[in-house]
Parts: sequence; structure tokens; C-alpha cells
Amino acid sequence: MEIKLPNPRLIGEKSLEECIYERESVRSYKDKKIEIDKISQILWAAQGKKGYKRTVPSAGATYPLEIYITLKDKGFFHYNIEKHILESIKDEDLSNKLAQASWDQYFIAEAYLNVIICAIFERTTQSYGQRGVRYVFMEVGHCAQNVHLEAIALGLESVPIGAFEDERVKRVLDLKKRVEPLYIIPIGYVR
Repeated sequence: MEIKLPNPRLIGEKSLEECIYERESVRSYKDKKIEIDKISQILWAAQGKKGYKRTVPSAGATYPLEIYITLKDKGFFHYNIEKHILESIKDEDLSNKLAQASWDQYFIAEAYLNVIICAIFERTTQSYGQRGVRYVFMEVGHCAQNVHLEAIALGLESVPIGAFEDERVKRVLDLKKRVEPLYIIPIGYVR
């Protein structure tokens, strides 16, 4: 199953400065669905296309990041950047298992949306050698900041999570061997 995402808006209701000022880590979410246009906007901010470029800088345009999401009522998806669609991987809600693999941070299971930012390191290291690892970590930071600021712009809250068991998260999500999870970002309406 594929979900076609609405086109992103390029003009929001809040200024960038307001979003930066309001951003904070929130770990308590309402049991409320996030609208598909907001999900689309968040994913576009994370890795959306701008012509032949993307919304996040990438060393040598190697683009090592892959974006996955969990949606409470729909399952687990891969964000296809080229087509701006969600590709269904599993119909099962994996957010509880993801929370358990993240040292029992159960607010992950509370969030309607979890953005999981992953990387395929060799996309960058084949051009830059071991230094490419550093570039991938820089890129994931750029991507995460876009996600957090876009969430605020849309009236949502988020928190960056780096505390998880890598191999356990990979098993829960059934990620391919070369795909490494780097960040989990729960997003929802604040309780």
C-alpha cells in the first residue's frame, strides 16, 4: 500500500524565529491523530526534494539518510523521497515495541507519529572515507532540527531520542543490515 502525500506548503503561519523560540522537548502526547497534510509537511522538511536538491544539506550530495515512520493507526512506512509518498512496510503498530527497544521510553508509544531517521553510511564513506561518518552525523542533526521546527510550526510537539538499543530497534523495524537507526523523533499534540 502507498499513501500519496499532499504537496508541501512553502509559507507557514509562524516565523522561523517563533519556532526556534517555542521548540522544547515534550514527552507527553494526546491520543490524537495527526492530519496527513502535517505528516507530509514534516517529511518534506526532513528530506524533501527541491528540484534536484533536498531540504537538508548533504556532503557531496551523497544523501545517506532514509526516513521511516510509525503511525499508530496505520503501521510502519518508508518515506519515498523521490515520489513524496509513504510506502507501507507493515500494517502493525510498532510503537510499543519501538518504545521497549528504546529503554522503555513509553512516550514513544504515546506519540501518534514517530520519525525514525536512519543512514546508509557507505553512501557517504565511499566518497569521503572514514571522515564521511562525521558528515552523516552532521546531516542527521540538520534533518532532526528541521523536523522539530516544522512540528512547532504545525502546532505539534516533539522530542529527539538517541537512547535506544541499535540492534533491537533494527530487529523491531526489520531494517536491512546496512541501514542504521540514528534518531527517533516522537511527534504529537501535547497533553
